[in-house]
Amino acid sequence: MDPVKHCARHRRFVGGSSLWLLALVLCACQFGCVQRRITIRTNPPGALVYIDDYAIGTTPCSTDFIYYGTRKVRIVKSGYETLTVMQPIPAPWYQYPVLDFVTENLIPGEIRDERTVEYQLQPQTVVPPQQLLERAENLRHAAAGPPLPVPPAGPVYNGPPSARPGLPASPPPAARPGSIFPN
Repeated sequence: MDPVKHCARHRRFVGGSSLWLLALVLCACQFGCVQRRITIRTNPPGALVYIDDYAIGTTPCSTDFIYYGTRKVRIVKSGYETLTVMQPIPAPWYQYPVLDFVTENLIPGEIRDERTVEYQLQPQTVVPPQQLLERAENLRHAAAGPPLPVPPAGPVYNGPPSARPGLPASPPPAARPGSIFPN
């Protein structure tokens, strides 16, 4: 067999298989992704939900998210205490650095990470007006502190003494020789 023909055939095979391998990797990269979603439920339902100070909707509601970590969740419903929680959303094992590249880019198909969080709302307590006024008065007295001492009676200060007629009120400032500024 002619060595020149063999090398040319080998180069065509290696070049062709490299091209197919590259095409296969590119196709696999098109399919991999991770969908992250959090669902919030409350008892009773119908509460307005804010995540990181953005309104999401009324419960039960869901939203997609991109990053794992701790989120500020605030839940508001008329007649119930407002609930504010720092909710941790830990990353699953396949989202740790290096592994996340593989799961998001090389594994064909879609990976779904769905989280559900449930909260129990507490009824709002109504304080009777008389009790509220008493608490306010107690706080007012506590904030006032001890009474300030009254200054002793004595002569009244009327300002600096006035100059006598014919004399200047104060001597003019003296300047140092060679200086434009007074001492």
